[in-house]
This record gives sequence, C-alpha cells and structure tokens, in this order.
Amino acid sequence: MAMTRQFFLKSLATTAGALALAATGASAWAQTDYPQRPIKLVVPFAAGGATDILGRLLATTMGEKLGQSVVVENKPGAGTMVAAAMVAKAPADGYTLLLGSNSTLTLNAAIRQSLPYDPIKGFTMLGSVANMGLVVVAHPGSSVKTLADVVAQGKSGALSYASFGSGSSAHFGAELMQAALGTRMTHVPFNGSSQSLTAVMGGQVPVAVDSAVAAAPQVRSGKLRAIASLGERREPLLPDVPTMAESGYPGFSAEAWFALLGPAGMSPDVSAKIERVLKESMAEPALRKRLVEVGLNPLWTNGKDLLARVEKEQPQMRAVAARAGIRAD
Repeated sequence: MAMTRQFFLKSLATTAGALALAATGASAWAQTDYPQRPIKLVVPFAAGGATDILGRLLATTMGEKLGQSVVVENKPGAGTMVAAAMVAKAPADGYTLLLGSNSTLTLNAAIRQSLPYDPIKGFTMLGSVANMGLVVVAHPGSSVKTLADVVAQGKSGALSYASFGSGSSAHFGAELMQAALGTRMTHVPFNGSSQSLTAVMGGQVPVAVDSAVAAAPQVRSGKLRAIASLGERREPLLPDVPTMAESGYPGFSAEAWFALLGPAGMSPDVSAKIERVLKESMAEPALRKRLVEVGLNPLWTNGKDLLARVEKEQPQMRAVAARAGIRAD
C-alpha cells in the first residue's frame, strides 16, 4: 500500500512537472513567435511630411524583417500629445507603437504642468531613429546677412524671429541659440512652417528658425538666405551653410529628433526583438539614403541610451523654458 502511494505521488509530481514545462514552453513560444498579426505604428504628424515619410519607411523595412505588415496611422494634434496618450494607454503587447519626438518626451513636459501620459514611465523606449536639423534664415534683401548681423541686431532687442509654433523644437532651438549668442530677439510664433517662412519671405518678420526640410527649397530658389545651421553637422539639404560651432560657438547643438516607443510594460522578449529589428532596419543603405534625401539625419541608438537622453534633456529643457518664459498656448 505504501509503495503504491509513493508510486502515485511520484507519478503525480512527474505529470505536474511535465505540465509546467509544457506551459513554460508554450509561453516562451508565444513570446518569441511575435508578431502574429499586423502592427500599428502611430505617427503624430500629418501625412506627407518628412516625419510621415520616416514612419512609412520604418514601417515598410521593419515589416519585411518581422514578416508582418506594419501599418501607419497618422494621429496629429496637440504637439504629439494626442498620439502619445493613445499609445501610452494601448495594450503593452507590441502591436501598437509610436514614432515619438523630442516634443513628446522632453519639450511638452517642460512647458506643461500635466500631460495625458508620463514621458518616461508611460513608455517602453525602443530606440532613436533620426534627427531633423534646424536652420536660421532671413529675407535675402534684409540687412541680416550673417550670424554676426544676428548678434549685432539681436543684442539691441530690435530683431524678432519667427518659428513654426510656441513650444516647438524651433522655438526651443532659437532660445538655446539666443542664450549662446547673448541676444534678446522677440519670438513671433506661427501655426506651421509654411506660415512662418512666408512671413519672412514677405518681410513681415526679419528672421526665422525652422527645419532644414522646410527651408531648403526656399533657400535654393533664392527666396530665403540661410544664415546658420543649429545642428552638430551641416545639413545634407544645405551643405554650404555653416553650423553654429563652425561660426564660433563650439559645442552648440539644437535639433529635433525622433524615436520609436511602445507602451510601458512590454515583454522583454518582444521589446528586445523590436529593438533588434529597428537596429537592422536603420542599417539598411536604401532607408538611410532616402532619409537623407528628405532632410533627415539617420541616428540609431538603443532603448537604454534613448532613456538616458530623455532623462538628461528633460531638466535642460525645463531650464530653457523657465529662462525664456516658454509656456503652452
């Protein structure tokens, strides 16, 4: 009787172990078999612009490598907050991703008391993908022809500058530039690059800080004069325009940047797979070439480095906002 009982208990333990192993194997298979259906990539900008092109190139390239469709959904509005809140609240299963920006992760937090998402705790950081350079431009017939002219006239307080929005990357870039130059220009915000650059071309505002993507066609046509690039390197679309560093302000850099994010709490296996595929995608020559053609500078970093950048830049941007009085509209 005792031997029968021992045999029963041993068999029961063996069966339980087998079932546990099977369950573990099934769980591991479910994780490593990601993705099993199409993935949604939310782009917080309107269709047709450089950021939308970035999202669609990433979607195509990553989809090929993952063996599943990655479908872009444009969700513009409120300085990327509409899209960011939507993704932060989505299931953390890897099937809803966000092409976020520095506005999403650092600038919004610098100018708003509260956000509909947490810029750090609300997301799984998957990696940086690209920078977008900013440039200073002026009307070709104005007296502002060089950076020295910006300094001379800007220090008197008589110069104003346009940007594509209050609290935008252009606004922050311009205020970082002002701190470096020692100027006190007046900010004139517009609702988009088209309006901002049109105001300068029409002579209503003497200077603008805008993206190289938007300004380059007008510079090449002679409707605007490019004064300086605010990024670390010269812009591919405007290779003859010197950087701030080359113009006597070493170490200066201000630019917009973009990154891939998922909701917080994603499975480490799934997030690691997306990171790996993102890295492979950003190494593709065809994708990199196309990004440069539309005015974006490919720049991949992993999720850990992206998080470190966000944690470093948030207090810096808060300081800029406090010093310049930048607030949400």
